[in-house]
Amino acid sequence: MSTDTKHEYATPTGAEVPASPGTAPSFVWSDARVLGYGPMDDRHREFYLVAFDLLTCDEDNALRALSAFEKHAVEHFSEEEGWMHSTAFPPRDCHIDEHAAVLASVREVREGVAQRRFGAETVHDLAQHLFQWFPGHADYLDSALAAWMTKRKMGGKPVVLRRSLSN
Repeated sequence: MSTDTKHEYATPTGAEVPASPGTAPSFVWSDARVLGYGPMDDRHREFYLVAFDLLTCDEDNALRALSAFEKHAVEHFSEEEGWMHSTAFPPRDCHIDEHAAVLASVREVREGVAQRRFGAETVHDLAQHLFQWFPGHADYLDSALAAWMTKRKMGGKPVVLRRSLSN
């Protein structure tokens, strides 16, 4: 990773996430993200909170925000990987690879901030990429895991009821 403020973050497939995304990600949790497996949905809400702290940190608290996000991500991903292994989830390898790629990027930025090679602007850039990455990850990989676990536990797919925000 270079020391300029715009970075490319590797995805598990080797493709690059563009430094200037074409679509604006959502930075707040909404019911649109609910997958129907309570423990996973709870972790995902937490993801939005700690990732938002990355987006809004300043130079004085960037390292703290990164450390908090890394702690969350390690716990979050470990929990999901435990579910995948304990339930013999078939497509777990690509899911685990995505987790590893995210953690590698987070650790690289945290180390750069700790060494004062990167500042808050780089942390904000990382947060933007996380918010761009997460919906696709959740919609495809996490939703498949949620459906798998619910089917094994309850015999069917999760049912998700979402609040309507229109009047």
